[in-house]
Amino acid sequence: MSQSSHASSGQRGSTGVLATGSYVPTAEMTNAELAERFDVTEEWIERKTRMLTRRYADPAEATSDMAVNAARAALDQAGVDADRIDYLIVATTTPDSAVPPVATIAQAALGARRAACFDLNIGCSAFVHALAVAQALLERRPGAHALVIGADTWSRFTDPDDRSTAVLLGDAAGAVVLGPVPAPYGILGHDLLGHGDEAPLLVIDAGGSRRPASHLTVDEKAHTLRMNGRGVIEFVMTHVPPSIKEVLGACGVDREDVRHLVPHQANGALLGQLATAAGLEGATLHTTLERYGNSGAASIPVTLDHAHRAGELADGDLVVLSGFGGGMAVGTALLRWYAGESR
Repeated sequence: MSQSSHASSGQRGSTGVLATGSYVPTAEMTNAELAERFDVTEEWIERKTRMLTRRYADPAEATSDMAVNAARAALDQAGVDADRIDYLIVATTTPDSAVPPVATIAQAALGARRAACFDLNIGCSAFVHALAVAQALLERRPGAHALVIGADTWSRFTDPDDRSTAVLLGDAAGAVVLGPVPAPYGILGHDLLGHGDEAPLLVIDAGGSRRPASHLTVDEKAHTLRMNGRGVIEFVMTHVPPSIKEVLGACGVDREDVRHLVPHQANGALLGQLATAAGLEGATLHTTLERYGNSGAASIPVTLDHAHRAGELADGDLVVLSGFGGGMAVGTALLRWYAGESR
């Protein structure tokens, strides 16, 4: 098992979130529809997941379309033109196609002509990993800006007959604009962990170089996600609380001072246990899974955007972002929220 920690503490706080944006499709999949499909009750689904509906992309929508919509919302809020973006990173496990990356499609659609762009695939923790990468790049180029997007279209990679995944997963995109902020604001620290020995807990077997698409892989439904639910829960409860504590310790922050926890929206029944195990019962636990389900790498930025636009994040508040999932991997980030002029 990989136990290598990459915790860091950026005490200068020179890179922070300037603006947020999100996009969710209009089509809803309700518990009533799923209950009928799987011969269970709506109450059973809600009790197991805390979800009421999840959103599915329109047949004409792909991951890049949602990513572009979320990015435009973030850029508009920041008052930053797309041609001022130096780095464009898309966190996704469900790209439009193997080539080109979603980031290059988004670059062209947005007109971010000067941006270096690439995708980052590390499952549902990818958005936090992408934040850490963007921070490292920006702190080598003072005054630069990054657009970090989390976007996934899991409805296209879910077996509709698999209850363990179909009741959880949906589609969405969220984005943030990163740029210079005054100390002591910004991204204070992060912890990124990989546990590749536990990768079989979440897999899509086919569609890559080991098992390219064939009639057999399609017949086997090998292009859809398979999940060991109990194993994933054990992974989260074993590895995520120590990661959160590692970041807080590295930054010299007491857990009682954390005002907000924005976790990956994996399962509502799990998130309360996670907050307690991490010692963050006093923080506001932000969720959007009730309406949008588990939207993969999009779930953290979508939830952060909703909290921001609702006025729930005050200037100077300490915010923990907690990502975890396929890989298996964990990503934790600590932010001191900046509510100043977003320019």
